[in-house]
Amino acid sequence: MKPLSVQLRVLLTLGALLILIEVINVFTANALNQFGVIPRSLSHLPYIFSAPFLHGSPSHLMANLIPLLLFMWLTMQWGTRTFVITTLSALMVAGLGVWLFGRGAIHIGASGMVYGYFGFLVLAGFKSKKIKYLVISVLVAALYGGMLVGILPTSKFISFEYHLFGFIGGLIAAWYWAR
Repeated sequence: MKPLSVQLRVLLTLGALLILIEVINVFTANALNQFGVIPRSLSHLPYIFSAPFLHGSPSHLMANLIPLLLFMWLTMQWGTRTFVITTLSALMVAGLGVWLFGRGAIHIGASGMVYGYFGFLVLAGFKSKKIKYLVISVLVAALYGGMLVGILPTSKFISFEYHLFGFIGGLIAAWYWAR
């Protein structure tokens, strides 16, 4: 595990980058959102890598930012290798899941990553059988378990598909890599 100062630097840099991108997006009338995922559009397949950095509004970003940074930090406690694998698993499974099965819309936002880390954190402690990680899993499940409602289609303007496939990506990472 990297020292806390390195972890905080990574989190603050990502947070600043997300805010900067949102400021640019606001001043360009959301022009960057064209780099979101449009399901089954071959030209939009590469945008599975840019979509998590884009948000529809500053409030959309703020709704994702705190849980994203918190869950990233908690996932970092498993070590750099597991953190990177979890990040890639959430990114790829969420992005490809939305691209293959999503509703016809532009899908953007970091919520797929939030749900990916959430899925990892809920399962990984139980898989590891280590008290420190088990405590993290129990606390995340108890404090954020209500997020599971987000994997259901509750609003036509919210990409439950990103939530669902991100969560699955996190579960896959926990299943295979949380030791």
